[in-house]
Amino acid sequence: MARPRNRSVQRVGMVIGLRDDAVEAYRRLHADDEPGVRDLLRKHHITNFSIFVHRLPDGRLYEFAYFEYDGSDLAGDLAALDAEPRNRAWLARCDPMQVPLPGTTSWSVMESVYHND
Repeated sequence: MARPRNRSVQRVGMVIGLRDDAVEAYRRLHADDEPGVRDLLRKHHITNFSIFVHRLPDGRLYEFAYFEYDGSDLAGDLAALDAEPRNRAWLARCDPMQVPLPGTTSWSVMESVYHND
């Protein structure tokens, strides 16, 4: 049964680098047949989670992620998700493949400047 959607959906965009030697392993890890943590994301009100990979003119690979949050406490739900043992195990697999932007330790949240409903 579908959960009723909250009218105040928060949209979040993030960016992080991706190691060149990890691209194929990262793709396999996120393949449709890999269960990953999709159910945990939904449990904590995170939907429409998408990740895109692109090589920018600086020669480096970057991941751009987007998700929608339809709960009422984003910080609380993110903390609860972070405490999930299966999510921690998932991140232990993904994090070594990624390269945080300078001055950060993980994904960097991007500024939202436009959305069209």
